[in-house]
Amino acid sequence: MTAPEQVDRALLTCAVILILIAGALLLARIWRGPSMLDRAISLDVCAALIIAGLAAKSAFARDPFYFPIMLVLAFLGFTGSVGIARFIAVRDRPRTPDDPPPHSDDAQEGPR
Repeated sequence: MTAPEQVDRALLTCAVILILIAGALLLARIWRGPSMLDRAISLDVCAALIIAGLAAKSAFARDPFYFPIMLVLAFLGFTGSVGIARFIAVRDRPRTPDDPPPHSDDAQEGPR
């Protein structure tokens, strides 16, 4: 192995170790997240870590096979983030006087 290859291998190993540490911290954030928004953001970061892991694997193997997979995962992560942001924006929208009263689950609907 030449010196540049050894440097590449060492840097990729450091990158994989950092990705694993970030994944462990991410799982802690998902588990302890005080709100659903924290958990949603953590799941978005999880998609980014999966992409980074695939990129490291692709760099180790010097194989471009995983590039389309990483592109699809990036698209899914983006659309998931936008969907969650829209859901939270609608849910947390301030009420106006013209809005109907909120639906109560305690209301008795009667027999079906």
